[in-house]
Amino acid sequence: MADHSDKSVSAEGIARAAGKAAKEGGLPPVHLWDPPFCGDLDMQIRADGTWFYQGTPIGRPAMVRLFSTILKREGDRFFLVTPVEKVGIRVEDAPFIATDAQIDADRITFVTNVGDEVVADADHPIVVRGDADRPRPYVHVRAGLEALIDRKTFYRLAAAADEGPDGRAGVRSCGQFFPLEV
Repeated sequence: MADHSDKSVSAEGIARAAGKAAKEGGLPPVHLWDPPFCGDLDMQIRADGTWFYQGTPIGRPAMVRLFSTILKREGDRFFLVTPVEKVGIRVEDAPFIATDAQIDADRITFVTNVGDEVVADADHPIVVRGDADRPRPYVHVRAGLEALIDRKTFYRLAAAADEGPDGRAGVRSCGQFFPLEV
């Protein structure tokens, strides 16, 4: 992908704008924002969930959390957006990692590496991609953004699985059945 970076756009500027939006409480309404595209930022979310800026890991969890709140997906592209600017970033797989889950009889609540909590339900399905030898489980977090379910959490889901109506093993949450097999 070509880098069409606008050198006037910086992670620090985006962070300031995100911080201002975060002070208003809750997640910023990025789905309502349609600012002009300002170029690509040298930022990447690696498959293991680590965020990088200019080739260096972002070591401050609060900064990563802040950026995660202004992440937006449009088709196959990912952007950090504020009310006045939109910059492209690279995402290797899913932008988030589901690092834990509370598995109850009637609901499964995931926690992501950026502190989001999401309950698996019809709007937040668990899907498994890949193949039988290399399953890749995900849970929908919000607005087209998914979390890859980490291995230990997937094993816990598999241990809690039962047989579904189609004969495949899976888990239930909020009245929905989610197959854990490809």
